[in-house]
Amino acid sequence: MAFEGLADRLQNSIQKIKGKGKVTEADVKEMTREVRLALLEADVNFKVVKDFVKRVKERAVGQEVMQSLTPGQQVIKVVKEELTDLMGGDQSKIAVANRPPTVIMMVGLQGAGKTTTTGKLANHLRKNHNRNPLLVAADVYRPAAINQLETLGTQLNMPVFSKGTEANPVDIANEAIAQAKENHNDYVIIDTAGRLHIDENLMGELKEIHSNVNPDEVFLVVDAMTGQDAVNVAESFNEQLDVSGVVLTKLDGDTRGGAALSIKAVTDKPIKFAGMGEKLDQLEAFHPERMASRILGMGDVLTLIEKAQSEVNEDQAKELEQKMRDASFTLDDFLEQMGQVRNMGPLDELIGMIPGADKMKGLKNANIDEKQLNHIEAIIQSMTKAERNDPSIMNASRKKRIAKGSGRNVSEVNRLLKQFNDMKKMMKQMTNQKGKKGKGGGFKLPFM
Repeated sequence: MAFEGLADRLQNSIQKIKGKGKVTEADVKEMTREVRLALLEADVNFKVVKDFVKRVKERAVGQEVMQSLTPGQQVIKVVKEELTDLMGGDQSKIAVANRPPTVIMMVGLQGAGKTTTTGKLANHLRKNHNRNPLLVAADVYRPAAINQLETLGTQLNMPVFSKGTEANPVDIANEAIAQAKENHNDYVIIDTAGRLHIDENLMGELKEIHSNVNPDEVFLVVDAMTGQDAVNVAESFNEQLDVSGVVLTKLDGDTRGGAALSIKAVTDKPIKFAGMGEKLDQLEAFHPERMASRILGMGDVLTLIEKAQSEVNEDQAKELEQKMRDASFTLDDFLEQMGQVRNMGPLDELIGMIPGADKMKGLKNANIDEKQLNHIEAIIQSMTKAERNDPSIMNASRKKRIAKGSGRNVSEVNRLLKQFNDMKKMMKQMTNQKGKKGKGGGFKLPFM
């Protein structure tokens, strides 16, 4: 989970002060000392840590805290606000050119995930902004990069402009933009060459492409796992190209988080997107306030709602709510809902977005085995249509057949049927209670 180590340390640091009716300077000093150690352990830039702790300390012993009725809570508010500011404050949105197409240059070192991120960004623009992007293979030094981008284009059913390894990258970029205008592509995303390290030839080529196409955005792709190295790379690229934003990859696997917390302060360039997994739909717009909430264990309800809205059809949700209300909810409906939840992302990540989930019994450090969901799917798919519609017809013979067909045992079949019946009763009670209050609509996924 993103920032897991840092989140645990910071939450432990501020927990001691949270419920205090009176906060002394000694309390603040002890808390900021622990916060400082937590940030340094997370590989946050030393100067950034020093400035951050100084601001928190000054505000935490100021009037807004000391004269508050809930000083402990005010200290938490101060830490969250400063953490949000550290990562950029407000969300930095992607540019839109006055006259299409909007041109985006993707730059970065080899191994950071630049080509994959190019595909993810195109998918994000189409899925969330209804755009029609053109991908451009301008890394002529690595045939594998061209092949990879073409494969991504096929997977996403998106056009890829490529002229192989013999063409000049500047010509490729210019011709791609001309084609985009002809074909009414509103975004052109150029996957440029990378190197194992920054060198003069690389920067010279990138500057030439930049001066020719005059991009609306220059996105630097950096690997969040590399910590301060990512910040150093960002500084170097920014000095040469004046990047407009940063895309952090592998943030889902970064238990430290130093890059995310240092880049904006060091380069003054916003983090625009974050890669939260390997799948092509696992690229998120970066919201500093939401990320600060996640780090401090306050959850991220807005992102959770957005994920649900992207996967759940409103008409289907209303139909399902009615089925629950009149007790006609079937195992087929259950299977469909489980698929929608799984499409929203890893379950441990979703749970981390629920406010206070880290304090809930059984959820903190829960080891959620995705294989168990596969087993449930296998059991349900081994049933006949009649059995899925009416599990009450199950007898020992049917259960034995289902267990054999799914590769599970009869006790697992019995457990699933019991859980389904219990959930069905609970959801019927919940929808009936909501109906009595006159607040119909707003179906929520049964697993959440």
